[in-house]
Amino acid sequence: MMSFLRAVKGRAYPRVIGALREPSWMFWEIFLPLLSISAYVFVYRALHAPPEFEGFVILGGIMTAYWLNVLWGMASQFYWEKETGNLQHYIMAPAPLESILAGMALGGMFNTTTRAVSILLLGTWLFHVHMVITDPLLLALIFLICLAAMYAMGMMFSSLFLLWGREAWVLNSLFEEPIYFLSGQNFPIKALGSYVALAASIIPLTLGLDAMRQLIFPSSLPYALMNPYIELLILSLLTIVYLILARIFLKKMELLGKTKGTILTRWL
Repeated sequence: MMSFLRAVKGRAYPRVIGALREPSWMFWEIFLPLLSISAYVFVYRALHAPPEFEGFVILGGIMTAYWLNVLWGMASQFYWEKETGNLQHYIMAPAPLESILAGMALGGMFNTTTRAVSILLLGTWLFHVHMVITDPLLLALIFLICLAAMYAMGMMFSSLFLLWGREAWVLNSLFEEPIYFLSGQNFPIKALGSYVALAASIIPLTLGLDAMRQLIFPSSLPYALMNPYIELLILSLLTIVYLILARIFLKKMELLGKTKGTILTRWL
C-alpha cells in the first residue's frame, strides 16, 4: 500500500510543480478555450436560443478540459514513455502500473481544475450566465464519479494505445472530435435522438454533462436525456467496468514487457 501511495505522489508531483513553474502555459490554456466558447455563445445569441444554451457551452468547455487531459495526459502516456525510454523502468518498478497512472491523473487533474475554474468564472462573468444549483451534494457526487469514470477510461486506453502499436497522437486526434460531438459538448445530447444518445452513453462525459446541466439549469429539463440519479448509477457502473478492463490490459502489457522484452505491436 505504501509503495502504491508513494508512486502516486511521485508521479503527481512533477505535473503540479511543472504547471507552477510555467505560468504562461496556464494563460494560454484558459484564453484559447474561451475563444471557442465565445464563438458558440454568440452563435446561440444570434439564433435567439434559450439562455441556458449559453450555460451548456460553458459547462461543456469545462468538462472538455478534463477530457483532453484524459486523452493527452493519460491515454497516450505510456506510448510517450516508451519513446523516451522510461517505460521499462515503470514495468520493472515494484509499484503497480495503476499507481503510476493514478499519480499522473491526480497531477493532471490539479492543472485541469485550475483551468476549468478559471473558464467557469470568466465565462459566467463575461456572458452573464445565471446558474441555479438545485442539489449541490448530488452535483458534486456526479462530477466526481464522472471524473473517475473518465480517468478509468483513460487508464484503459493507455495500455491499448501502446499495445496497438500506433502513434499515440494519431489515435488521440481520432478520438478527440467525435467525443466532442457524441458527448453533446455544446448542445443537448437528446438532440441526436434517443438511440444515438443512449449509445453515446458509454462515454462518461455524455452522461456527466447531461446530469450536471439538469442540476445547474433547472429550465433545461425538457432537453434532458434521463434522470440524474439513473445517470449517476450508470456512471458508477462505467467506472467499475473501465477499471477492471484497465487492470486486465495493464497486466497484459506488463506480461508482454517482462516475457518478450518489448511491447508487441499486435497481440491475440
